[in-house]
Amino acid sequence: MTNPDELDLGDSLPTSSSVDAVGRPMPVFPAPRPLNGHGPARIIAMCNQKGGVGKTTTTINLAAALAEYGRKVLIVDFDPQGAASVGLGVPVHDLDNTIYTLLMAARPDVHGAVQHTRVPGLDIIPANIDLSAAEVQLVGEVARESVLARILRDVAGEYDVILIDCQPSLGLLTVNALTAAHGVLIPLECEFFALRGVALLVETIEKVSDRLNPRLKIDGIVATMYDPRTLHAREVVERVYEAFGDNLLHTVINRTVKFPDASVAAEPITSYAPNHAGAQAYRQLARELIARGDAA
Repeated sequence: MTNPDELDLGDSLPTSSSVDAVGRPMPVFPAPRPLNGHGPARIIAMCNQKGGVGKTTTTINLAAALAEYGRKVLIVDFDPQGAASVGLGVPVHDLDNTIYTLLMAARPDVHGAVQHTRVPGLDIIPANIDLSAAEVQLVGEVARESVLARILRDVAGEYDVILIDCQPSLGLLTVNALTAAHGVLIPLECEFFALRGVALLVETIEKVSDRLNPRLKIDGIVATMYDPRTLHAREVVERVYEAFGDNLLHTVINRTVKFPDASVAAEPITSYAPNHAGAQAYRQLARELIARGDAA
């Protein structure tokens, strides 16, 4: 018997229809108009304390889709695993300038740490395992929750969107990302244990908004690894909608083997398999965020 997780739903299932995964009418999100200039950036933290929910996949592919629509995008790899950097072909072990060196520097050279990628309009500040020491070293810093915000001020005027790929925890690095951000995008795997942690994450976001960053808001929850053939996945999405209403985005990312294939190739699915339904889904997500005013 075939394992449903091994099937490629991206080719066989559409990313949009007359209704979305919870039965809401599916809007048509038009291609965004070209921009006359770039900046100031809207900063979005890609956040979920559970690992393996599609944060990095969503960061890379959403960034690439936004770049396709003429947006200038910067990814901040804020996870010591450096998956976003590796996923875009950056040799993380050979770098002298990473997000860690910026966090530790008295006068950080942000532009010296920015790496261009093979995707036009998409840059990245990479990370490697050195970042794992940052939480301990930042504890004694004055305004330690705002270090990343101060770093990004130097480049925010040059980009339209800055996406921060957070590590799977609610520690000091994630609090830094939330303090720097305008909004939070929560990738949520359509699985019960992933759903359980969302309430704790929302509580953390509310605390940061109340105490450190009043502008912070939830941009949306995006369902990932969705298999509409399973009752479990459909029930999870329904429960998210019951709890969070229209914070659940219309766009759903189906499970597909093309995403790990693209990761191995170190490029976004939008260039690795540009006509695949997974690429179309991330383009739709980009259009939806732009239409909602949550991206430039």
